[in-house]
Amino acid sequence: MKPDIHHSLDEVDAEVARLISSGIRIPPQPSVVQEVLGMLQNSNMDLRAMADVIGQDAGLTAMLYKITRSAAFARRRAPQSIEQILALVGIRQAALLVQSYGLTTALEGKRPVLQQFWSRSGDIALLASLVAYERVSVCNIFPEQAYMAGIFHDCGVPVLMQRFPEYCKATGVDGSAGKWADVRDEDHAFKVDHCSIGYLLARHWRLPDFVADAILHHHELNRLSAQASRSMVAVLQLAIHIYSEERGLSNPEWPRIATGVLEELGLHPDDLNEFCDGVLDAFCGVQAE
Repeated sequence: MKPDIHHSLDEVDAEVARLISSGIRIPPQPSVVQEVLGMLQNSNMDLRAMADVIGQDAGLTAMLYKITRSAAFARRRAPQSIEQILALVGIRQAALLVQSYGLTTALEGKRPVLQQFWSRSGDIALLASLVAYERVSVCNIFPEQAYMAGIFHDCGVPVLMQRFPEYCKATGVDGSAGKWADVRDEDHAFKVDHCSIGYLLARHWRLPDFVADAILHHHELNRLSAQASRSMVAVLQLAIHIYSEERGLSNPEWPRIATGVLEELGLHPDDLNEFCDGVLDAFCGVQAE
């Protein structure tokens, strides 16, 4: 099932309600996310007020410090306070990072496979933000947007894990098949796939449309024509490629889409290894802090 990307938000919410009635849990936004997004509607809101709200959540604060100390955000000097973080990336851009963190708490759990999932998503999100930083002049995708897409792109997976006890084994997410979730396996076994679920969650949470479209089509680069969502998928897929290469993991999708990814990001094939090495060096620098 692939939802129509032109569905209104009311129609999306109705589909989410239908899924919930069938036992598929689409989580609401955590209270800190709702509060921060609500503050964006207040014309008198200031940095200090938002910083106070964020500072009450230790996990969110730690994530923002870690992410914004990377080359994609810190520029010449790493921020020393939450207010500096907000001033550095901007209030609306910081809200995207808050939503990204909110998802990890809304779908958290103690199962090892779920912890591994969030570790993978976090690494891909950081790599995507670094790729976007290096190629922003070409594709106009910004680091905080790429980070959000990296966190959310596979968010349908933990939703389906919670609904179907046999999901991990059937799709190979538990490592038994040595591969990541395959939408064809999901369609056959469960009559739904993680891309569609992720898209509905993203729209239900009011993420930017092009991010939601990228989540829906992140395995279908060659079918995308819309510039922003196509560029986002290219950023994501290069981040996944770097992640897979660094860990020696199979990525059978890459040979099929590599040419399109490089064209979208304005990279020559001869420069790919050097570019990936630079991104990976920056990534390892953040992880070492």
